[in-house]
Amino acid sequence: MNDSMEQCAVGAAGPPFTPRQTADPARAALVDASAGVLRTPADRRGPARADPAAPAVAAGAREWHADPYADALRTGRGPLFLRRGDGWLLPLEVERWCAPPDEADATVLARCRGGVLDVGCGPGRLVAALAARGRRALGIDVSRHAVERAVREGGAALCRSVFDPLPGTGRWATLLLIDGNIGIGGDPAVLLARARELTAPDGTVIVETAGTELDERVVVRVDDGRGGHGTPFPWARLGTRALLAHGGRAGWAEVEQWRVGDRRFVQLRRD
Repeated sequence: MNDSMEQCAVGAAGPPFTPRQTADPARAALVDASAGVLRTPADRRGPARADPAAPAVAAGAREWHADPYADALRTGRGPLFLRRGDGWLLPLEVERWCAPPDEADATVLARCRGGVLDVGCGPGRLVAALAARGRRALGIDVSRHAVERAVREGGAALCRSVFDPLPGTGRWATLLLIDGNIGIGGDPAVLLARARELTAPDGTVIVETAGTELDERVVVRVDDGRGGHGTPFPWARLGTRALLAHGGRAGWAEVEQWRVGDRRFVQLRRD
């Protein structure tokens, strides 16, 4: 699901990662990734590796350390929730995340162009689907378990936070914030500003918004409904109107909105 579910297995901070400059940022990631976990589908000779020279995961990502999420990824099943301090629960769709792309996902994949960066790729259904179509895409997630599963599914994935140094910065044609990942870090304005740094001048971002009109900042934790839970972390939830307002202030303009079933999406372009 998220860019911050569990701290990656990386060591102490090292020099900033600078990818080799190639025309395609996804190709640069495949050629030059030197941190976290990254494999091309053809490279499955052993367990995914963690580079001890990689920068440490950002502080916001550490707050996500949550064994219930890792357990859910291992089995591909819930129940799993985000729990607020007042006891309110948001069900997390683990089974859908671990399944092949559905009809709603297909509408997102059809709008991807150029090199695609999937922020908070989770178990990797979208990057795997893009790879199967011969498209170049990179998923990032701070959950080692999510990244390993994404790679097993045939995608390319890197164990990083969106706020860490990333390959292809300033050159991604499409950036994805699906499955509620506009909430990463708890501050959509900061995340949308970071998306501008990562995308090309003509780049777009595709965001999945909440099913109702809201603009919420909360502190939550991952909860398995059976007494297991992670540590608290900041999160955000946005409806479409709130996303457009935050996006406009961050330099994004609306391209289109669409809905499939109870899922809503917005595509933005750099203004």
